[in-house]
Amino acid sequence: MSSLSVSAAGAAADAIARHVPNLVTDAVASRLLARDPTLWGPDAGAATADEHVSWVGLPRTSRPLLGEVAALRDSFVTRGLDHVVLCGTGASARAAEAICAAAGVDLLVLDTADPDAVRRALDDRLARTVVVVSSRSGSSVQTDAHLRAYEQAFADAGIVPADRVVVVTLPGSPLDLESRGKGYRVVNADPAVGGRYSALTAFGLVPAGLAGADVAALLDEAESVADLVADDDVANPALRLAAALGGTHLLRDTIVLLDDDSGLGGLSDWVGALLLESLGANGTGPLPVVVEGGDAPELAHLDDDALVARLVASDDETPASHDEVRVGGSLGAQFLLWQAAAAVAGRLLGASPLDRPDAAAATTVGTSRQADPSGATRAAAAGGPAFVDAAIEVNALGGEWLGSAASVDEAVKSLLAELGDVDHVAVLAYLDRHGDAVLAESRAALAARAGRPVAFGWGPRFPHPGDRLHERGPADGVYIQITSAPKEDLPVPGREFTFGDVIAAQAGADAEVLTDRSRPVLRLHLSDHDAGLAQLRAALVAGARA
Repeated sequence: MSSLSVSAAGAAADAIARHVPNLVTDAVASRLLARDPTLWGPDAGAATADEHVSWVGLPRTSRPLLGEVAALRDSFVTRGLDHVVLCGTGASARAAEAICAAAGVDLLVLDTADPDAVRRALDDRLARTVVVVSSRSGSSVQTDAHLRAYEQAFADAGIVPADRVVVVTLPGSPLDLESRGKGYRVVNADPAVGGRYSALTAFGLVPAGLAGADVAALLDEAESVADLVADDDVANPALRLAAALGGTHLLRDTIVLLDDDSGLGGLSDWVGALLLESLGANGTGPLPVVVEGGDAPELAHLDDDALVARLVASDDETPASHDEVRVGGSLGAQFLLWQAAAAVAGRLLGASPLDRPDAAAATTVGTSRQADPSGATRAAAAGGPAFVDAAIEVNALGGEWLGSAASVDEAVKSLLAELGDVDHVAVLAYLDRHGDAVLAESRAALAARAGRPVAFGWGPRFPHPGDRLHERGPADGVYIQITSAPKEDLPVPGREFTFGDVIAAQAGADAEVLTDRSRPVLRLHLSDHDAGLAQLRAALVAGARA
């Protein structure tokens, strides 16, 4: 059996007392279980509801996968194949990563086209490697590049790729058809479940199960709380959490996600992505910001406009304090809890989970750039920087805000001067999140310097440009985009472009979408990777101390 706990204080407790009785009266929890689309308005269609609310039954409907995953893992382990690499992006990849972190098993998630990261993955225990290629659409340029790179590496090592590659995709996708033609093992995911809710589908369970996580126990945890989450009762933890998330938004523009020794590493990243995609549908939802610990600057200076969501151990009975909500429970139970809470909070905010992300602009830009990544790289380079500060090329997009700045520190200062009282800073780093992880440590320093919340993401690991609140909502943020010349670029086998071209095209597409929406964007390009990284960290930290 599993359990869930949701306690609250301050504005969060007030919101629970105000909204939960109405949610119970309206039978919201049971209607969610019944996939009633009218929860989000009379115009919602049943077909769309099936696609975006079918996740409510996953603790039961995903069980047929368990035998297939267990048999496949046994066959790999018998052959000494114990290093699993997941090539995929988005919420499902974060879910698989969280499952493995909680289970204490190794899973390498390759969710970038950064040449240094790709090369390091290819060089890591190739003789013992199983590759899970995960793509819902089956048409991702990055996923195709990863697959091609591993196919070439296996072939060069005298390994038959079909013995090592497992593909997870929707039935009938281009990747599905091509992979079956190559003799790869293909697991089709449930097409009736939207990507942001796919933690308990094949997209989350296959890579985690092959890596050694007990995914049967995960489904048990989720199923043990399914009735509780569907109960029209004021004690329902999903309704309580939904009220805290959605009912405080008029006063709380930011949800600060803090992992307080929950034992579930990676859960806060997954929750942040889920909330951003689910509650940002109409461009007015709260901004989730994942922070490092209890000393994060946001906890000190955002009392008036932040709700703290503290993830705690399942047996933690510490009462909530100030304006916070405390959430505890097993991982499987929390997957179901947060998905239900996000859907119900959307009802309170007028953000329907049935809405498809309005990604038209980002998709148009991204598709045109990634169809010819090398051409996109040349186009980006043609513009030239506003100025060069040692190992960093500096450019200002989205307005005439740079002024007379002539250094990285001055450029950051000019950007932060554009912040309003309720604005945020988003740092989008198109780098190697493992090799360059030290950069993330600058997030807190930048938050202290700005006096506003700072969301930090590794491109393209964060949600798709068309999904992100800060690209579709009001102009309430400023952006720092960090790119780098690769230490050594890596060609994509069978293509006329490199991995460096791919990640440059991704960064260019995101920057174009932001500037089309008149967002101020500070682009910092590290012309010398190592020197530029050290210089950037020093500038951010020095600015925080000034």
